[in-house]
Amino acid sequence: MKTASCAFLLVILAAVPAAAATITNKDTETAVLVVVEGESRMEIAIDAGGSESICPAGCFLTTPSGDRIGLQGDENVEIINGSAVVK
Repeated sequence: MKTASCAFLLVILAAVPAAAATITNKDTETAVLVVVEGESRMEIAIDAGGSESICPAGCFLTTPSGDRIGLQGDENVEIINGSAVVK
């Protein structure tokens, strides 16, 4: 019984997609973003017209223009003129 319950739970968890913020760079140049998740800091480069999924558990994002925003992990964000526009 335990094996069947565990297998069922794994199937349910695998079927639920992990939420993450989607960042789309609408600018004509690569955008370098600073992402801080907990105590981890990293830089992510997104090519012109490209998209990335980041921050499944929330984070702080700093854009090329210096905007700093908090994300929960379910937003759609566009980089326009180096600034973040949350949709």
